Formats: sequence, structure tokens, C-alpha cells
Amino acid sequence: MNIQIFGKSKCFDTKKAERYFKERRVKFQAVDLIKYGISRGELTSVIRAVGLEALIDQKNPDAALLNYLAYDEDKVEKLLESPKLIKTPVVRNGKQATVGYQPEVWKGWE
Repeated sequence: MNIQIFGKSKCFDTKKAERYFKERRVKFQAVDLIKYGISRGELTSVIRAVGLEALIDQKNPDAALLNYLAYDEDKVEKLLESPKLIKTPVVRNGKQATVGYQPEVWKGWE
């Protein structure tokens, strides 16, 4: 397993996801989305796994702007330039990915 957890330092679900993998002694790479962002390739891989709409943090006040963008490519650009709009945690295991706290899915990865 090659786990990456993209999250925000103040996100409760990100902390829960990190704890989930620590408790099971699964090594993971934690990436602070706000500080380091996410690469286009990684974002594209996650979108293939979960879909673009699942990635958008609807609780963010700026998320409404994304709804007005007609093209998915424009939405992807906005997510790349403003990673705070991405719902966290984004947990990747190769080509598999989840958004949010989803231990029931992660169990199947072990």
C-alpha cells in the first residue's frame, strides 16, 4: 500500500484519517493541501476515481463560484489554484481514492 493523505491542518476528518492509518501501523505520506497544494496529475487521478463533484467542498463559501463555471477543465484549474476548495481528506492508494473520512473503504485496501 502506498497511502497519501491530502488534508488541511485544521480539518478534523483529516486528523481522524491519519489516526486510522497510524493505529493500523500503515505508513502514509501526509500532504498539507493549503501549504503544498496538489499536482495536476494527482488531482486528475483522484477525479478519475471519485468524480469532480465529490472533490468540491460545498461548505466553503467560495464553492458556489465553481457551480457557475461551465467546463470541468475550468473547475479543475480553480481547484489547482485554490486547494482550500477541495473537500478533505483526500486519501489515495495508487489509482484508488476517497474523499472524506471513509474507513469502510480503506479496510478493503489492507
